[in-house]
Amino acid sequence: MPKPRKALVSLDSTTYYHCVSRCVRRAFLCGIDQLTGRSYEHRRGWIEERLLMLPRAFAIDICAYAVMHNHTHVVLHIDTDRAANWSQRDVIQRWHALFNGTLLSQRFLNDEQLSKSELFLIDELVACWRERLQSVSWFMRCLNETIARQANEEDGCTGRFWEGRFKCQALLDEAALAACMAYVDLNPIRAGMTETPESSEYTSIQRRIRSARSKTAAQKNIRSIQPTELQPFVGYPREPMPKGLPFRLEDYLELVDWTGRIMREDKRGAIPSSLPPILDRLNLEPKAWLDMTRSFENRFCSLVG
Repeated sequence: MPKPRKALVSLDSTTYYHCVSRCVRRAFLCGIDQLTGRSYEHRRGWIEERLLMLPRAFAIDICAYAVMHNHTHVVLHIDTDRAANWSQRDVIQRWHALFNGTLLSQRFLNDEQLSKSELFLIDELVACWRERLQSVSWFMRCLNETIARQANEEDGCTGRFWEGRFKCQALLDEAALAACMAYVDLNPIRAGMTETPESSEYTSIQRRIRSARSKTAAQKNIRSIQPTELQPFVGYPREPMPKGLPFRLEDYLELVDWTGRIMREDKRGAIPSSLPPILDRLNLEPKAWLDMTRSFENRFCSLVG
């Protein structure tokens, strides 16, 4: 029996989660219809655009994503401190960026005079919306419902576009986070859709590589070469530790490239002697790492780490 989301998402344990949404019946509703030959590739662009917009409203960062032909992977980070520091106006404005809100919340933003009881209702609304704006379930709802409506309108039909529930895995440590991100970023290579990370359309790894390459030597520093839509890499843990992914960007890109080459060549028994340094820091054996990044979703159920 599937577990309720509140049993899977525990911010006391981790703030990182891997979510997977699959098209109903796993049909290629974002790819090429095998029966008619019609292409729906443009829907992958819809999903990517919506996905990268949502963190502007939510206290949730995107660590990695891959939009495939019949499913979507996303690795999310919940920033509870950011949500806690929002003012009432911040919360309401963010919620209104997603939904219409209520007549009362609209009056509040217009600085209209409110009674004591109305201000009490505003307090309750803000508390509710603040919680939802740091909820993985609400994030995925705001992503999937919008895409389903667009696709159904385009097809002139009604009914489900996505399966009823998205799969959610809690990433409990750095090794689980790194393995899951690499698994997501290398999805198109494993599926035979492309040969290199930089040519993987609608993925976070392509966006990170393009951003790094677009800067001149004078512009290059650890923050400027990273896309603003994604959670940045900030280097290995230290004090004080800035907010971001606890790895070096260059180490992660090297690791993804190294892993992708092995997957592409399918040399299951041939592990190169020169290993990415990040594997040593994470205390991971090369074979264990490759097994994780080949079948991360199937190998683990709800908790990883």
